[in-house]
This record gives sequence, structure tokens and C-alpha cells, in this order.
Amino acid sequence: MGSTYCGNLKISIFGQSHSGGIGVVIDGLPAGEKIDMDALHAFLSRRAPGGKAWSTPRKEADLPQFLGGLVNDTTCGAPLAALIANTNTRSGDYDNLRDVPRPGHADYTAQVKYSGFQDVSGGGHFSGRLTAPLCIAGGICMQILARRGIHIGAHILRIGSVSEAGFDPVHLTSEELHLAAGRDFPVLDEACGARMQEEIQRARAELDSVGGVIECAAIGLPAGLGDPMFDGMENRIARIAFAIPAVKGVEFGAGFAIADMRGSENNDPFYMDGDTVRTRTNHAGGILGGITSGMPLIFRAAVKPTPSIAREQDSVSLSRMEDAKLAVRGRHDPCIVPRAVPCMEAALAIAITDTLLEKDKVN
Repeated sequence: MGSTYCGNLKISIFGQSHSGGIGVVIDGLPAGEKIDMDALHAFLSRRAPGGKAWSTPRKEADLPQFLGGLVNDTTCGAPLAALIANTNTRSGDYDNLRDVPRPGHADYTAQVKYSGFQDVSGGGHFSGRLTAPLCIAGGICMQILARRGIHIGAHILRIGSVSEAGFDPVHLTSEELHLAAGRDFPVLDEACGARMQEEIQRARAELDSVGGVIECAAIGLPAGLGDPMFDGMENRIARIAFAIPAVKGVEFGAGFAIADMRGSENNDPFYMDGDTVRTRTNHAGGILGGITSGMPLIFRAAVKPTPSIAREQDSVSLSRMEDAKLAVRGRHDPCIVPRAVPCMEAALAIAITDTLLEKDKVN
């Protein structure tokens, strides 16, 4: 399985949704980085299941046990290993999915690739549960970046048909960047957030689910990070963002809207702000030629509706090789988007940290 990210950081994620535990091994972190455990636990709690009207009823504390790599909560240069116990599983809810796969989920493709030996309980290794160890890595990277003046934040831009305004792409402040993280439902506009929650509840009541869009940004980035071609900043970020289950699209800056613009509209005019080169607009999303420009780095990710829904759907019986019906049992989010917000922050933090480590090697 492609469960290892190999760059200047090497990140390996292990475990399954209903196995004894899930975890991460991170190699390449610089030594001497103090980890604020309270801040890390608060970050992980934003992703943790249970306790919210829009999330799965499954409850997990998601408190990591660190097995190595830290001494007195400080990185020591050895690989960092962390484990999260799975304590609230109901594997019997998934017994029928080996034979009748969920439309929109990896049940069928996993069956084909792993010849039936895959773990189907809770989605196994294909579950969004595996974003918890990703958030351990990302939460640590966010603390490392913050000490270097680089800050990351995200918010729900849209759920279903309900949208809120995005980040200010040119004059994004730290207060705006972190506003959603301090709220129970991670939005900038709480009135819009209330309408989004109503959209989620309507889908749940109809035995259905709903998707949306997350906007994520970083400020404080220096110009010059990244590379052209295959190692551009967009490439690095997208690679990790697409590791988050349910992400089906990623765009940077103005994204697909540039197809409707002329060059004179899309180009971001340069100007001098004292001794600093800036742009008056930021359609590029802070990246030009795969390299950071020093402007806010902004991207958005489209998250599909949860495929596990109680409404009856068409599927097939793999044992009988005939059409079949499926109504999914178990505990599932009617909308993945709110809990995916910190996951997107984690993905961006890992990509930026990995790139900074490369810059440090060159220098």
C-alpha cells in the first residue's frame, strides 16, 4: 500500500479503522523542536469523531502515545513514532461489504487489488480514520512552522449549496486565518455556518450525505520555496491533500475560474511595498512556476459526500456476480467536510515543512 510519504520528511502511516490502533512514524524531523502537547491534543480534537451533530456517533479520544523520537517533549533526531488506540469499534456493521461493495467507496477496488484479504471493517486502511495519524504529523509541523513565522489555517468554504466568503487573498491576517479553528463549526461567518449545518441535517434526515469545499492558506512564507515541473509547491501540496480520503479536486488561487479570464485579468501586477515585492491581486494563490511568491498561499479542496449512506443503493453481489441492493449500516458522518478542515491544514503544513527542510540542506 502507498502509505509512506518520501521526501526530506519520511512519513509512514499504519493501522486500520478497526484494528488495535493506528499510528505514524516520522523520520527527518530536525532535533531540538519542542512539542506543545496541549496544543497538539487540541488540534487532534478538531478532527476526532463523536460529540457533534454533524459527525459520526463513534467516539474516540485520539490521544497519541509517543513511542520514540521525543525526550521531554522535544524531538531528539530519532524517528518519531506515535500510536492512537482504537477503542470504540463495531466491526460487525461491515460484514456484508466484502460481498456487496458500497458505491463510491473503495470496497470494490480493494477487493480486486488485494484478492479479498483486505480489512473491510470500518473501511480498513481506506478509512478517514487514518487521517488522525496524518494530523499528528501535520500538527507537529504546524508548531515547527509557527516558530519560523509561518502560520496555517482553513475554513469551510461551502457545504452543498451554501457558501461563505473566502479568505482575503491579498491582505490575509493571522486573525482571519485562525478564526475558524477557534469555533465549534469551522467557518468564518457563523450565520453561513448555521445554514450549512441545516444542509447537513437535511441530508441526514433523507438518509443521504453532502459534500463541500475547504479553503486552506498559509501566511509568512518567504518567496523562493519550491521547484518547477514535478516538485512544484502545487505538486507537493496536492500529493498530500489527495491522501485525505474523499478529496476529489484541488485548485490554487483563482483555480478553474482562470479559464474565464483574459491574461490582463488573471495576471497579478507587481509593486514595491517598501523593500518587498508584492502583487496587487493574488489569482496565482501565492505560487508562480511552482515556487512561492511571498503572497498568501491559498488552495481549495473539493470533498465528496460520504459514500456510506443508509438510503438503499444499487450494487452487486461479488460472490453471486449479480445485481444487488445495499443500505449501509453503522456509524458514519453525514458530511465529512467539518472534520476534514484540520486534515487539510495538516497536509499543507507537511508540504511546507518538507520544502523548508530541503531549502535548509541547500543553504
